[in-house]
Amino acid sequence: MDYDLPEFEKRPQYLVLPYVKGVFTGNFLRLQEYDDGHYRIIFKSTYFVLQGDNTAPSKSQWSTLKKKMKRHNKGVFIFKEAGKVDCETEIADYDCYYVDFGFFAH
Repeated sequence: MDYDLPEFEKRPQYLVLPYVKGVFTGNFLRLQEYDDGHYRIIFKSTYFVLQGDNTAPSKSQWSTLKKKMKRHNKGVFIFKEAGKVDCETEIADYDCYYVDFGFFAH
């Protein structure tokens, strides 16, 4: 089922980067911007502390991350889908994950 996405406000990266770096302290890798005004954060898997022999973050950990993003900026829309993505580097001792988000247009 397709849902209508809200309209997003494009912001310059110099305004968006402090937000994502504040959420992903030390684990932020890069920010991708899309034509519709939403962004994709690529970050290190080391952001999540995995329990026991888990090899991926739990649903609860993803939910906690999304809540943290909202606490840092209440005007953020966070896409439901998130997950693993190619790190695009030959040498990395971590996996990479992504979250898509946008700023609500006023």
